[in-house]
Amino acid sequence: MAGDNYGNSEEVEMAWAMQAYHHAETYFNLVSSVDSRQLRLTKHDDELYKHFRHDFPDMKIEVLQVDELKSDTAKRKWRPFCNHFDGTIKDFNFGTLLRLDCKSGYTEENTVFVTRVQFFAVEVARNREGLNLAVWKVHKHKDKADAAGKVEAPKVEEKVAGSEEAGINDAVATS
Repeated sequence: MAGDNYGNSEEVEMAWAMQAYHHAETYFNLVSSVDSRQLRLTKHDDELYKHFRHDFPDMKIEVLQVDELKSDTAKRKWRPFCNHFDGTIKDFNFGTLLRLDCKSGYTEENTVFVTRVQFFAVEVARNREGLNLAVWKVHKHKDKADAAGKVEAPKVEEKVAGSEEAGINDAVATS
């Protein structure tokens, strides 16, 4: 096979990592800047949410457990969910970073690598269920305190430094 002649290219892996990081940084900037309850991540948010809560009705998404996403049992349950959106969600199986605790930012301890459709499913649900409001409220309070010259509000963990600032138009992958 022709593919057997190629190994993992460090440049390709770095490009994928940077793309995943850029997506994560942009999304975090977005949910920390707006009331996310009305935020639409894709034109398929309604279907994503309905299908997610049908397949995962009891999943606690405020603080995710890695085994709910990555264990062999979880993979058997997630695979049909993800494949349902093949052809509907652009790049549905691309790797993306997801925060485990929705009240905190992207840190090494609070981040897991998932497929894009898993990211959308969890984050659409977090937005609809008002769980991402905690991040917005902390940043809104911090911004007001900074503007008034007061002591900063408690910070949500900052994202990893070193990436370029992302524009709001790049905030979500369009399908």
